[in-house]
Amino acid sequence: MKKIFLVLTLITTMLQAQELKQVPSISVSGEGKIKVIPDEAIITLGVQNNGKDATEVKKKNDDTVDAVLKVIKKHGIAKTDYQTERVSLYKNYDYNAKKYSFQASQTISIYLKDLKKYDALIMDLVESGINNINGVDFKSSKIKELEAQARREAILDAKKKAEDYVSVLNQKVGKAITISDNSRTNYPQPMYKTYAMAADSEGVGMNRETLAIGEIEIISNVSVVFEME
Repeated sequence: MKKIFLVLTLITTMLQAQELKQVPSISVSGEGKIKVIPDEAIITLGVQNNGKDATEVKKKNDDTVDAVLKVIKKHGIAKTDYQTERVSLYKNYDYNAKKYSFQASQTISIYLKDLKKYDALIMDLVESGINNINGVDFKSSKIKELEAQARREAILDAKKKAEDYVSVLNQKVGKAITISDNSRTNYPQPMYKTYAMAADSEGVGMNRETLAIGEIEIISNVSVVFEME
């Protein structure tokens, strides 16, 4: 009899616990979106040389890289704001000519904190020997503040949606039960980014515009479960 009583007590307790957990609730998503004009950029550029002798090709590439680094320093960019991303030396075989050749390359990224320096920097780098501009990724110096603002707006958006739904039922939104951050980590997202380097010719001044900065978006997405009152 005691065993039966204990089993019945356990079942009753479990049923009561389940009833307590069944709180009327509503689950909604929210999005916060901040648009800002970028004031910084990551420029990725490269140096590449080809030839028949590995040592000569490597030396030629190293000499060019040395000139590139001197240009970067000349423009007042801190040592912590540029670095080598990749170094390679390849041996290739031309099946038509039946000869080997070598290719040396190095990729360098520059964290440019003043976009006004872009044109002068790029032109000097081209003259120093770079032959690849692999990309420009725009950034904002206030990214942490903007991310926090986007998160707050996402929560407000979720609450507004919940209020719109429950108001039809003559109910109110209660406290939040759970909050899930669904944001991706690769922010900010460029709305568009285009760049073009003008040809170096007589009469071309450094006041030209070769970079379309546009805007970037900082986006936060959340899922929130609210109690319904």
